[in-house]
Amino acid sequence: MALQAVIFDFDGVLVDSEPVHCRAFLDVVGRYDIGLTEEQYYAKYLGYTDAECVRALSRDFGVDLSGSRGEALLAEKTVRFEALARGNNWLIDGAEELVRTLASKDVHMAICSGALRSDIALMLEGTGLLSCFEVVVTADDVDRGKPDPEAFVLCVERLRALDEAVRPEGCVVIEDSHWGLEAARAAGLRRVAVAHTYAQTRLEPKADRVVRKVGDLSWELLVEVVG
Repeated sequence: MALQAVIFDFDGVLVDSEPVHCRAFLDVVGRYDIGLTEEQYYAKYLGYTDAECVRALSRDFGVDLSGSRGEALLAEKTVRFEALARGNNWLIDGAEELVRTLASKDVHMAICSGALRSDIALMLEGTGLLSCFEVVVTADDVDRGKPDPEAFVLCVERLRALDEAVRPEGCVVIEDSHWGLEAARAAGLRRVAVAHTYAQTRLEPKADRVVRKVGDLSWELLVEVVG
């Protein structure tokens, strides 16, 4: 099987945005009587979309975040995230080089992320990289975030709309979390993990290959994963 498409997770793979999301939530949730810690966020909530995170926090901390109250928290988190993120270069070392290398090859590229589309546009602002991706699937496009495979299934469907030869087994997903790897596996996709956010030992059971950082990835390695 030839390598047909490379599908990137966004947060923690292309950009070092996980700490920004965490900080934005921590800065906001205290006003809603939620004593969330950084350790708790990374252990339990990092893989959620923002909306799923709010629902989970409501459940776990016994706080009513239904209706307008939950919407207000989400809006405050978005504003705080944008304030923290704007004007900085968040690209992870090696990410731009990998994207530009793949852009020179005969392979499709996509982003499949639990982030909002506006977050992705903001963090790639000024890099010129967003145009390298033919398909971008975000939290705005799905009802269920990772580890549900909905986003990856939709991503492959959109790639197939561009090129009907694309098959799940010809796609390699690059992920940094076990939630994302579970979702990719459920969608029938090949999986490479980068140990930016979690230890390699936690990622290995769910990945076809694990590397220490995105800069360790190459065209040859990705071709080998589908071969």
